[in-house]
Amino acid sequence: MANTPQAKKRIRRNERRAEINGNRMSRIRTFVKKVEAALEGGDKTAAAEALKAAQPELARGVARGVLHKNTAARKMSRLTKRVAAL
Repeated sequence: MANTPQAKKRIRRNERRAEINGNRMSRIRTFVKKVEAALEGGDKTAAAEALKAAQPELARGVARGVLHKNTAARKMSRLTKRVAAL
């Protein structure tokens, strides 16, 4: 258990940050799922629009530190390749 005031504050802060970061990751996953759903449906225009919306979300995740740069790049690359293949 934390004894010092700064350790107690750190616990409170970490809980808040974890909640915020969890919300951010959930939002990113939602955007990626929309692209995948459009791909499953075979609708190229919808998939392209969803991808266009998902890319800034992934980039924002990198900027906020919830995603690694290469992870976001890999996801964008794979989604782009799948949309182009339609």
